Amino acid sequence: MLSMENKTAPGVAPVPNKGSAPAYFSAWNLHAYYGESYIVQGISFDIHEGEIVALLGRNGAGKTSTLRTIARMDEPLCTQGEVWLDHKPLHTMKSFEAARNGIGLVPEDRRIIPGLTVQENLELAQIEGPLGWSIERLYDHFPRLGERRNQEGVTLSGGEQQMLAVARALSRDVKLLLLDEPYEGLAPVIVREIEKILEEIKSHGITTVLVEQNAIAALHLADRAIILESGQKVFDGLAQEVLENEDLRQQYLAI
Repeated sequence: MLSMENKTAPGVAPVPNKGSAPAYFSAWNLHAYYGESYIVQGISFDIHEGEIVALLGRNGAGKTSTLRTIARMDEPLCTQGEVWLDHKPLHTMKSFEAARNGIGLVPEDRRIIPGLTVQENLELAQIEGPLGWSIERLYDHFPRLGERRNQEGVTLSGGEQQMLAVARALSRDVKLLLLDEPYEGLAPVIVREIEKILEEIKSHGITTVLVEQNAIAALHLADRAIILESGQKVFDGLAQEVLENEDLRQQYLAI
């Protein structure tokens, strides 16, 4: 079996040790359970500020559960382990506290609030003060949303709803953006548009973890890749290395 659990790519911090000074983002010994099902089995990794990391693996590998563990979305999960962001211990916080301290989760279903316009969805997510992106700044980066600001959010196209979900996360002081299947159901031209937005977000220093079944698209966008298999980490290295390693792709991603 090809296992790269302890592999460290050039310029990538090693797996964090408990009690050591955390990186910009550190996950240490994450575990997650759904009842008797053991989904995430002791995953550890670091992420540098401003990186885009593709979290990959087959269906059921534990990718979404890992995102939910990071975001402190415990129900219906039972989670263990340590999560640090910008030297703050998120594992001691509830989900709303983690959100206030920089976690922005965009779930697969996007969770656009019915009955509210684009503008109202963004206003509801806004925080007071200068930390979050202003709505006008969001419209500068998402001009299509600006054009539809008075339209009910749930009537937008799939791609526009994804833009709204990302914009809503940015309206807070987001430091770590967690995206679960952002390309799901989108036409290739819209996927490219979302990719441009994510590259622009990176230019503002925002760190992103991307879970995506379209692994090739995610790898072309990402700096690094982490691959999960049956709830365990089997690779942590450069995204380009996965693109160039056909055996690795076939064994763990079936591509």
